[in-house]
Amino acid sequence: MRSACGGDDLSERASNNRADSLSAPPPKAIGLAEPQTIQSAPRWAIIGIFFILLFGGLYLTASFVLPVIIALLFALVMSPVVRFLRRRLKIWEPISAFFLVIGTTMTLIFGFYMLSDPISKIVNDAPRYAAAVDAQLRTLQNRLERLQSAQENMEKTAKNATGGAGPNAPDEVVVKNPGLVENATTAVPTLLASVGFTLVFLFFLLASGDLFYQKLVRSMPTLADKKRALHIAHDIERELSRYLFTITVINACLGIAVGTLLWWVGMPTPVVFGALAMLLNFIPYIGALLGMMIVGVIALADFGSLSEALVPVLLYLACTTVEGQLLTPTIVGRRLEMNAAAVFLSVAFWGWIWGVVGMFLAVPVMVAIKVFASYVEPLGPFGDFLSAETKRNVDEDE
Repeated sequence: MRSACGGDDLSERASNNRADSLSAPPPKAIGLAEPQTIQSAPRWAIIGIFFILLFGGLYLTASFVLPVIIALLFALVMSPVVRFLRRRLKIWEPISAFFLVIGTTMTLIFGFYMLSDPISKIVNDAPRYAAAVDAQLRTLQNRLERLQSAQENMEKTAKNATGGAGPNAPDEVVVKNPGLVENATTAVPTLLASVGFTLVFLFFLLASGDLFYQKLVRSMPTLADKKRALHIAHDIERELSRYLFTITVINACLGIAVGTLLWWVGMPTPVVFGALAMLLNFIPYIGALLGMMIVGVIALADFGSLSEALVPVLLYLACTTVEGQLLTPTIVGRRLEMNAAAVFLSVAFWGWIWGVVGMFLAVPVMVAIKVFASYVEPLGPFGDFLSAETKRNVDEDE
């Protein structure tokens, strides 16, 4: 009896030991190091090389990338219109896209036709404007007569030391650069091809409707990623369309104000200056300076006096100051208000990459990057840098 009970105890004890051995973690091998996890985060050197290659590619492919980006911006502005026409009026997307593209094309043609004569007049009078500026420079040069005479004495001394221009003196070589007309003639076909490509690509973007959002949702792996991608796309579309529409209306009002005031003071072709003020105001800071310089040069040639030429420049400055300091911050709002230093750097950088067109695209690209950075946590500090200065909380001050 005792032996039977002992056997039962031994079998039960063996089964318990077997269960403990199965549930216990496997023993570590003696002398072997633990496996280390491989860091998947990219190094800063790799990130730097990526951005260098990216910006280099954008610079080299500017003739192709710029029309694509311009078409995307126009599509973001016009997509709500296409969507509204489909939902409320049941109009097929290709039909509404066709009429929107045709309307945009006709507006561009009408604008160039209305401004062609005044612009041709300004181009033909360019030698007169250059002569007026040269006259003012000569006046300034006469006031620095002492410096000029010293420079002439130094040149005479140098000629005497070298024996003057003898028969063995080298001939003067004059390099003749192509004129403005020749440059315009060679640039027009390329410009027309870019505009045509932009309009055709814009039509396909608008005619596709919500196909981009459908593809975006399908490409995301999880439901949370699908929702986040849709939020980012809708926010970028909404903020960019609102910004571009609002800025276009503000710049149009600025152009009307500038043209009216310059007509009042007797400036020639005020319509051209109004249109120029509207277009240049899409370039923050630099556009206003360029507009004032052009107005000042033409006013100097027409009025002949430096004091009288300052009047239209000051009027231009007053209009842009009221627009930049009062109208735009009030209408656009704090959500899209940007850091002034970041805006200036963006304009300078994209102008360096893409020229004048890059200056026009600098702020819309910056708005899109800011919206995208607000949804990606690692890019949060960069988005805060792009934003305007916000008010501090009471807890932060304490």
